[in-house]
Amino acid sequence: MPDYAAATPDELEPFYKGLFGKARAGLGVSSFGLSVVNLGPHAENYPDHDHPGGQEEVFIVLSGSGEMDIDGGAETIALVPETMVRVGPETKRRIRPGADGMRLVAIGGTPGMAYEAPAYTELGAPDPLS
Repeated sequence: MPDYAAATPDELEPFYKGLFGKARAGLGVSSFGLSVVNLGPHAENYPDHDHPGGQEEVFIVLSGSGEMDIDGGAETIALVPETMVRVGPETKRRIRPGADGMRLVAIGGTPGMAYEAPAYTELGAPDPLS
């Protein structure tokens, strides 16, 4: 088996009712979480959440635009293509896409720990929201 892989976001197996694409599993990555997030125009389906004691995340905007609310709106970060944002495990975050929707890459891992992929992110696993 070759030690490389390539895919476009549209080729990734979806999960969370199509909100996420399984980039980690689709590319054969084992050392960190990797997903593509697809948000429609003004979508409200990306939850305000954190990962206490868990993973930090990096988001990279591929297309579209919007905002990321930090800690319930205490701070707002504009999201446009090529913007990169890191959010720590204890920090609440919510992504709000604009009129054109948004596609971004989400990278995650727990500081100081080896990555363990959740079973639902494996190829062929049932969607946890089904």
